[in-house]
Amino acid sequence: MVERKDSIRNAYRHIGSNGFYDGMITCSTFLGRVVSRLVWDMNADDCAEYQTRALSGIPERFSGRLLEVPVGTGILTMPVYQTLPAAKITCVDYSPDMMAQAETKAKRLGLKNIVFKQGDVGNMPFEDCSFDVVVSLNGFHAFPDKEAAYKETFRVLKNGGIFCGCFYVKGLRKRTDCIIRSIYQPMKLFVPPYETKDSLKNRLKSIYADVNISNVKGIACFVCRKASTPEQN
Repeated sequence: MVERKDSIRNAYRHIGSNGFYDGMITCSTFLGRVVSRLVWDMNADDCAEYQTRALSGIPERFSGRLLEVPVGTGILTMPVYQTLPAAKITCVDYSPDMMAQAETKAKRLGLKNIVFKQGDVGNMPFEDCSFDVVVSLNGFHAFPDKEAAYKETFRVLKNGGIFCGCFYVKGLRKRTDCIIRSIYQPMKLFVPPYETKDSLKNRLKSIYADVNISNVKGIACFVCRKASTPEQN
């Protein structure tokens, strides 16, 4: 498992060291728009829509404790965190190279309320029920131990807290599925097994009290609430 995690970290070292990843995720560069259209059948509006849905679980004027894992380059969330000066934010990523990009963005925006930690989502150094909100954008399709990731994100979330985010699910776009299998998987950017939209819905409903799932093309977006008491989960 350690060797597998290291191969994934090495894969993300390369894409996190230049502007390609940010341009693709935001659909803001020519090459990024080409890749988004080819792989995901998405335009800029589609990208903005799934990101809005994925982040909709964060309350306005939020002032509690928030965990983001993985933070990646921070291209999607640092601007959001700029609007939450009273929040206490912790950002975790297994790739130090990706996280370095996020730290640079945070410094550029003058964000003082964020702590960055290199770490494994499957074994996080936090107490049970530590965070009011847990955010995970485009991470679960890359996690090698998805079961551990689901358990850990649930464990560190407070009772009554919100788990929100997005990631690739198979079975919604044939071309996307084909490219994931033939290109992204061999490059170690994505790691099977993958959820379907239905399997994700069933999984989240089995552990969270309230679950809302939608999709934009091949990306599933979710907002879940952990029960206020353990008996309700």
